[in-house]
Amino acid sequence: MFEYPNELNTIFDKLNGLAIKPIFVGGYVRDFFLQIQSKDIDIEVYNIGSYAKLQTILQEFGKTNIIGNKFGVLKLSLKKYEIDFSLPRLDNKVSDGHKGFEITLNPDLDFKTAASRRDFTMNAIGFDVSSAKMLDPFNGIDDIKNKTLKIINSKTFAEDPLRILRAMGFCARFEFKCDKNLIVTCKKMVEQNMLDELSQPRIYEEFKKLFLKSKKPSIGLKFLKKIGALTFFYELKMDDKLWQNTLNSIDKFCTNKLEDDKTNITIILSLLCYELNDENIDKFVDKLTNKRKLIRHIKSFHHVAKYLQHKNTKLLYKITKDISIEELTAFLNALDMPKEVMKLVAFIKPIAHAKDILLENIKQPEDYSKILQTIYEKQLKNLKA
Repeated sequence: MFEYPNELNTIFDKLNGLAIKPIFVGGYVRDFFLQIQSKDIDIEVYNIGSYAKLQTILQEFGKTNIIGNKFGVLKLSLKKYEIDFSLPRLDNKVSDGHKGFEITLNPDLDFKTAASRRDFTMNAIGFDVSSAKMLDPFNGIDDIKNKTLKIINSKTFAEDPLRILRAMGFCARFEFKCDKNLIVTCKKMVEQNMLDELSQPRIYEEFKKLFLKSKKPSIGLKFLKKIGALTFFYELKMDDKLWQNTLNSIDKFCTNKLEDDKTNITIILSLLCYELNDENIDKFVDKLTNKRKLIRHIKSFHHVAKYLQHKNTKLLYKITKDISIEELTAFLNALDMPKEVMKLVAFIKPIAHAKDILLENIKQPEDYSKILQTIYEKQLKNLKA
């Protein structure tokens, strides 16, 4: 039996009394069948014509906020729950890009028609609160049981380029196999250069979900290669052995991530970029974000690891200040570095800092920097593998 927080029943009683039909939709229903605890509650509300009217009804239960006005969602904060209410709608593609849709609200839509705008069958399952029945017009429950990622409609799926990256994330997150029609459709979308229509934030957000929500991000990255998406992310092209080593290192790290998500993303990107040169690191990360600090950190991991292996890079003083021993150890472990290399990790951090230099006749900050770099250079020369 489908389960949801009992605290919501007072809201449902109110809606039912006004002949308004609430239906659980999206990830909350999907995660129920995947036996995953979900905090994201999405409810589609039928037989009401506007968000303003819905807000008037719901505001007695908690703080409400309409995001996106006419075509967005109404957020309700109820005790420990954050609930998204939406109205049934139809989407019509009118221009390029993820947002190039003309949206029409229609409170009288049947559930199947409303759900047909969604991407995957597993995301088009609903639970009708009034009748206490599951609604599964596209057999999403069977697809979940068979661990298969299927699209609802090839034509409508192909209207939104972001769905390529959503497929990447979902197949990895749930370790699903991809339906043949999904592969064929995504290949065509890539060949039509639809990934070019996506903005940096959209691309980066989907990669972050892949890295943080998957135990095996390699599944999603293999999907990208299979559909030809490495023509867009061409910087990642490498021979099969290096590609497999890269995927293995990412999966290994993801079995034992660190506590901080921001650090985890940086390390995973560093592993993904490990075999790239500086120019391609710049080009690839620029497709995700223009945060220069992130790019600098990625290069820091890259250069320190190369130094420990070959000791032939430039002075490391500046970049090693950005990396903690814990982060560097996790990164190198994922790369399966030899024991003799791992022994050097504790000594790679600078042993001298500005506070250690108390010479009165040195007044300029750059003098401190030169002295510290000289000390660090001698420190590195004394390292023995």
